[in-house]
Amino acid sequence: MPDLSGVCTPICTIFTEDGSRIDEPAMRAHVDTLLEAGIHIICACGGTGEFSFLTRAERLQIAAIVGSQIDGRARFMVHTSAVMTEETIEFSKHAQDLGADALLVLPPYFEGPTMDGVYEHYERVAAAIDTAIMAYNIPVHSGINLTPEFVHKLKQIESIQYLKDSTGDFIALQEFIAAAVNVFVGADPLMLHGLMAGASGGFWGTSNAIPREAVMLYEYCAAGQFDQAHELWKKIYALNQFIWSNPFNPSVKAAANLLGQRVGNCRRPVQPLTPNEHSALEQVISTLQ
Repeated sequence: MPDLSGVCTPICTIFTEDGSRIDEPAMRAHVDTLLEAGIHIICACGGTGEFSFLTRAERLQIAAIVGSQIDGRARFMVHTSAVMTEETIEFSKHAQDLGADALLVLPPYFEGPTMDGVYEHYERVAAAIDTAIMAYNIPVHSGINLTPEFVHKLKQIESIQYLKDSTGDFIALQEFIAAAVNVFVGADPLMLHGLMAGASGGFWGTSNAIPREAVMLYEYCAAGQFDQAHELWKKIYALNQFIWSNPFNPSVKAAANLLGQRVGNCRRPVQPLTPNEHSALEQVISTLQ
């Protein structure tokens, strides 16, 4: 199983202008931008990649595009979650065949099972593949909270090596770290303090827009250079907080576009930022430059 650490970018899915298709050349170019910035891990079809607005065929297509473009230059992850265990296994086997280093897997969401059923879901997925699994805790969307006690139980399943925690609950995050969970911070405004507390890395949507700064922050923390990390965080915190506090995916894409990436808009019916929101974002970004 791989030893994952560092900044993981859940890469934006880039659509053609009318939103009808995946813009493959733009996707490949964005992968290269992230790699050139030193991003350690790239995850295809994550929440920031708008997986819930993708067809099955598009999810498979995007995973193949991202994996082939990375081509061993960074760690490669795929988000393979689905409500049905059988479909999760199907996506997971496809990602494994592409050479994914790890899979990001939610509990079954939307009126999901009891916690015994959640455990069974992970157990069956793990039994079907040979790839490391990162469990994904985002109860605001999944409706299921993976508590430190439950994650400790999940660790009995050999393939479950990591946890992405997107609760924004710093106390819970510290409990995961204290329980020796290889946890990735999934709440953008907590990146600095989560890394300082000993998280293995950051699963960081905002890194689509500021990949170099994200890598620098991780490297400062990994080296124990916390004064430098604090100084950098002062510059980028406001952007992370804006993205977290406003419509997330439209904010990530708008910020990336303003900072020179070409990631386009979210697929409808997700709306772009309002003129007022966009103006506020421009003001935040002006402080970065």
